[in-house]
Amino acid sequence: MHLRIATIALALALATSQPLRAQAAPDALPDIGSSAGELITPREETIYGAITLRQIRESGMLLEDPLIEGWINSLGYALIAASDRPQKDFTFFMIRSRDINAFATLGGYVAVNAGLVLTAENQDEVAAVLGHEISHVTQRHIVRAVEAAQKDQLPIMLAMLAGIVIGATGNGDAVQAAVAGGTGLMQQRQINFTRGGEQEADRIGIQLLARAGFNPEAMANFFSRMQLATRSGDAGPPEFLRTHPVTTNRIAEARDRAERIVGEELANAFNFTGDDVRAQNPLLSRELTNGTDFVHIRPDPTLFAWARERLRVLSADSANQTAADYQKQREADPNDFTAAQRYGEALALTRANRASVAIAQLSALAREYPDNYWAELALAEAEHSAGLHERSDARYDALLARLPGNEAVLLGYARSLNERSTRESGQRAQEVLRPLLLLGAYDVEFQRSFARASELAGDSLRAAEAYAEAAYLSGRADDALTQLRTLQQRDDLDYIQRARVDARIAYITPIAIEMQRRGITQRQNRGLAPPAQP
Repeated sequence: MHLRIATIALALALATSQPLRAQAAPDALPDIGSSAGELITPREETIYGAITLRQIRESGMLLEDPLIEGWINSLGYALIAASDRPQKDFTFFMIRSRDINAFATLGGYVAVNAGLVLTAENQDEVAAVLGHEISHVTQRHIVRAVEAAQKDQLPIMLAMLAGIVIGATGNGDAVQAAVAGGTGLMQQRQINFTRGGEQEADRIGIQLLARAGFNPEAMANFFSRMQLATRSGDAGPPEFLRTHPVTTNRIAEARDRAERIVGEELANAFNFTGDDVRAQNPLLSRELTNGTDFVHIRPDPTLFAWARERLRVLSADSANQTAADYQKQREADPNDFTAAQRYGEALALTRANRASVAIAQLSALAREYPDNYWAELALAEAEHSAGLHERSDARYDALLARLPGNEAVLLGYARSLNERSTRESGQRAQEVLRPLLLLGAYDVEFQRSFARASELAGDSLRAAEAYAEAAYLSGRADDALTQLRTLQQRDDLDYIQRARVDARIAYITPIAIEMQRRGITQRQNRGLAPPAQP
């Protein structure tokens, strides 16, 4: 009886413990050239990361918006371009959550919660968090953890089992001590590894900030504000602090690193010539820049405020309530109501079916900020929502002439055309989306839009392919395979179409098998069923 109870206790302890991590002092992290890459291949990393993203999308928590995606990717890739591993693939995405958090997972997938951007005071602070998460990926902290788990798990489990066997002879306290001791050791090793990884990610992240022309002190500034948030009430600390523990020492170390970088670069500031990239940013040394002007890769800092207000609207539970909140802010201090807030208010009004009110506000913003196409695009969307289709189409066409190939403009235009549900609008939407056929292969919104456009245009074969891709990208690999195999049986496929379908089946099948092996289940179809076969 004691042995059975002990075995159950061990199982529970192992089931509830965190993933095993190896002990590592801050200055003794596993070497980059470790055998971690042999335990999980780069392809497997990519597959696991993609599965994570698809499951987030399928849960409805992925915030899919081309403007926001473009903005967060421009921040991320400005940092990657300045890193020692610019060839590494990354995927940045936003989570529809007001919790303050960010995380990185296998395959270079980096997520940022909307709440983190809403809390940040400038884009440098968002870049600081991205730099930290990018460093977790480039330093292979997650893969190292897998390697460490395999090295440590067996000895710890054997020690626990030895104690349990002793306890099974009649000493129940020994059982509890063995389980508690083994679990405690696993947790301590996880904590030690996490501390070392966090410190390394801080150090490299701050270097990335400086190299890319961001403020290297932004990380310490954001950490300080997060630490203050722990004293803000009964809601508990932000989720960011649960996954990224912040201490006074960590803040001080981050600030000290930033100050050393600033001091070193300012000391060399008088050694550059007029055509040196450091003329734009004296914090970039000749060693850091390597001949690349990373400063011009960054998005316009003034766009941060607009992105933050857009996220505020897109992550809100109620557009009406958000519009009311903006109105209160405007009435409280009209002189302090910024252009970005006016933009956010207009977006909320459009989403609350008050597009006619939003049009006047967006028209003024478009005139005041002609170089910021976000206002012009929002105006085209508002005109469409108000039923002013000719004006909306003309504005979209002007935007396409000005910004050919712009994904946000193309998808917005196609969405407005699809909502009219005519054969002509579907054909025009297909035409609009065609430039994205190759670039948009992994974009679920593109696949949904192209599927609907093809369906309206009467192109059932192309619609069926796109619906299957949308199902796959939404985390429903089994559904995608079912749709593709049904399509495969049709006798009206030409050679190229059949080859394309066969290739997708071959690609998706192992991923579907891996999802089944991991016990990942699919939710009900989210309205992405393919059109009926004629």
